[in-house]
Amino acid sequence: MEQRLAAVLAADMAGYSRLMEADEAGTLARLKTHRIELIDPAIAKNKGRLIKTTGDGLLVEFQSVTDAVKCAVEIQQRMKRRNADVPEDRRIEFRIGINLGDIIFEDDDIFGDGVNIAARAEQMAEVGGICVTAAVATQVGDRLELAIDDLGEKMLKNISRPVRLYRIGLEEALPAASPDEAARKSVCKPTIVVLPFTNMSGDPEQEFFADGLTEDIITELSRRHELFVISRNSSFVYKNQSVNVREAAASLGAQYLVEGSVRKIGGRVRVTVQLIDAVNDAHIWADKYDRQLDDIFAIQDEVTAAIAATLPGRVEAAQRDQISRTKPANMAAYECALAAKVLHHRSTVADNAQAQSLIDRAVALDPGYAHAHAWRACILGQSWVYGWCEDKEATWAEVNAELERALSLDDNDADVHRILAAVNVNTNALTTARYHQERALFLNPNYDLVVVQQGELLTWLGRPEEGVEWILKAMRLNPHHPERFWSHLGKAHFAARHYGEAIEAFMHLSAMDETQHAFVAACHGWRGDAIAAAAHMEKVRALCPTFEIEAFLATMHYAQEADTGHLREGLTKAGAG
Repeated sequence: MEQRLAAVLAADMAGYSRLMEADEAGTLARLKTHRIELIDPAIAKNKGRLIKTTGDGLLVEFQSVTDAVKCAVEIQQRMKRRNADVPEDRRIEFRIGINLGDIIFEDDDIFGDGVNIAARAEQMAEVGGICVTAAVATQVGDRLELAIDDLGEKMLKNISRPVRLYRIGLEEALPAASPDEAARKSVCKPTIVVLPFTNMSGDPEQEFFADGLTEDIITELSRRHELFVISRNSSFVYKNQSVNVREAAASLGAQYLVEGSVRKIGGRVRVTVQLIDAVNDAHIWADKYDRQLDDIFAIQDEVTAAIAATLPGRVEAAQRDQISRTKPANMAAYECALAAKVLHHRSTVADNAQAQSLIDRAVALDPGYAHAHAWRACILGQSWVYGWCEDKEATWAEVNAELERALSLDDNDADVHRILAAVNVNTNALTTARYHQERALFLNPNYDLVVVQQGELLTWLGRPEEGVEWILKAMRLNPHHPERFWSHLGKAHFAARHYGEAIEAFMHLSAMDETQHAFVAACHGWRGDAIAAAAHMEKVRALCPTFEIEAFLATMHYAQEADTGHLREGLTKAGAG
């Protein structure tokens, strides 16, 4: 038994019983996700030691009071951002209490008055807040730029003496930026406004459908963090008005405008939509959707998903056209990030190097741009996967540092979680990858890069038939998808033992690397086509003279040995042994 001075952090989940009663499995899954993605990394980063957990709480010991408070602030601020897109009745929120006192350590547990006071302080905290004792407030008052409010002396349960408590302010006070800083940090995301869809049915009852469709499209587009979407309150000012596109966009500060109409024709409904470049007064894209009027709400969901999936790609294509006419010296953070993404998708060493240069510039222009940090991790990760970096260990550390930075800036960016899922796949941490992938899907279920990655992950997990469906869905969402989607589809078909379909998918690639040639060779091996198999193995050896089956299999991420054995046997049949 040991007794020493330590800072103790006690955290408890608010409304645990209510959430468990409403959705036990979902609550536990979300709580586990928050632990893996946020709470445990924050504890580790701030040099804390997790002592024990209960179903809805935890107890952590820190040697430094400052570290304990920094950890608590990080958890609460990031949980607030993470909950921004979650319905209020499903939010997981914590109360946190911190005390500094003599603690008794015995058998990997802690006891004593100091622990009890921390637990009681936690009970006095607001939901989503932090409550600390006087000993803690005195220590951090001059060290951390935080508002500290005196709550006065409180009588705490089972504590004989009154204890003075303080509230830690979590409001993020940002100093005013100088004009130079403001100019340097402009993200310049494309701004889009969705005008109220016009009801052309002559049926007042269809008005609710037109308004609901408009609101749903605004909500879905708002999930895309690369767009700035004008709010419903602003766009609905123009309901039932004759609108001059250029004037409406100018008054709302929008570059792009979406307008549409709804028409009921017998037992069918037709929705038309168009995307307009308001600056140049040019039509970028238009489409129409004809549906049977069986379930108006199902139609609303389907059309919303189709429009929300298509519009960002059209906006991005229009932005790329503008960038091609812009001198690089004038490019702002968003434009640099967009150009870097385009180069990344080409998947060559030269394009990756140029993408790194552009994404570095985006981060320099706006250090607080979470999306740019996430994509810097993605682009560096590509160089790590393909061996295009000089120091793999240093590059991998940089990838993880960028993702940590992106997460701390914005927990609600689907790209951040998509890339975290990909990173964990590459280290074979498939369980953690699933948590991040599910979070990315929740944040943006119509994002083609998230959807295709769901197909990849399911393939690695031994569910390739489902993987094929998700990859095909991603291709439908983005008909102009990156070429690598065909490679993902080929690998999924191979794992599903669809050798003909796998070969056909790989044949869509304009050029194949040694991995893709190896998969095609294995397909032909299983089909018994020795000549075709040998031809592709010859390509493999030309591209990678040191190719060896077991080393190649070590780069795969199959959860089931049967899938690894299936690829091994296919390569052996192809003459790779």
